[in-house]
Amino acid sequence: MVCEGFLANEDIILVLLDIAPMMEKLKAVEYEVRDCAFPHVKDVIITADVKTAFEGCDYAFLVGAFPRKDGMERKDLLAKNCAIFKEQGKALNDYANKTVKVLVVGNPANTNCLIAQACAPSIPKENFTAMTRLDHNRALSFLAQKAGVRTHDIKKMCIWGNHSSTQYPDVSHAEIVGKGAVSKVLPEDYLHGEFITNVQKRGAVIIQARGGFSSAMSAGWAAVDHMRDWVYGTRGNWVSMGVPSDGSYGVPVGVIYSFPVVCEGGQYKIVQGLDISTFSRGKMDATYNELKEEAGIAFELLGIH
Repeated sequence: MVCEGFLANEDIILVLLDIAPMMEKLKAVEYEVRDCAFPHVKDVIITADVKTAFEGCDYAFLVGAFPRKDGMERKDLLAKNCAIFKEQGKALNDYANKTVKVLVVGNPANTNCLIAQACAPSIPKENFTAMTRLDHNRALSFLAQKAGVRTHDIKKMCIWGNHSSTQYPDVSHAEIVGKGAVSKVLPEDYLHGEFITNVQKRGAVIIQARGGFSSAMSAGWAAVDHMRDWVYGTRGNWVSMGVPSDGSYGVPVGVIYSFPVVCEGGQYKIVQGLDISTFSRGKMDATYNELKEEAGIAFELLGIH
């Protein structure tokens, strides 16, 4: 599925990295990919060596992260992930092409992205992104079900902030079949209440339904959506990406924050000039404050002041 949806007209060498004890299971993944007979998969390589994994890399999907366990404090979780993403950031810096496009999927994605970026000083900061496309897709699905339309009938919806329970799915500027989502199609009390909560908690609901396992197919497809649109463009449509802030909408420069973006020519641009309501401002600030706290812990762990 990944190979069909991403770079479908170019040959791909897919390099899969995991820790040494997981090589037998990773071999099973290799077999599955090969058995799909994707026409543009030139080779599949599995490895536990970061140099082999990242040397000459053009597109990096950083999926693996240490999961939060019962009783674990946020600082403990960040400490575990700091070690992982410090190593991967350094490996990207040392071995990947300097034009590499990096997508961090492993949670806490925004802060893990910040860690990897900080450890790869020779790669442009804007080449590091975090995935909020899964939240974006979830929001589209909820809206489509509620309004009785198809997901591609919904435009100009976005996710602000952190990929966490503080994220803000915003329909202030959205259109459903060309009509304003709030005033024409769906009631404001739903859009400011149940809709936001459903999107924020969807990941936890799936973990419970899957017996402790997080999203699989939907997360994989969202990663494909994110990278494909970054590379090939969005044709003017908005998508949500966690990107380094340029100061837009009062978010301090450098924070990995989800914005509405459009992509063209292999670059993303934050959508500018949007009116931000008092309600939206409160939600956007709340998710920024969480990111600020996470970043403080991460930089302390990295010894950055």
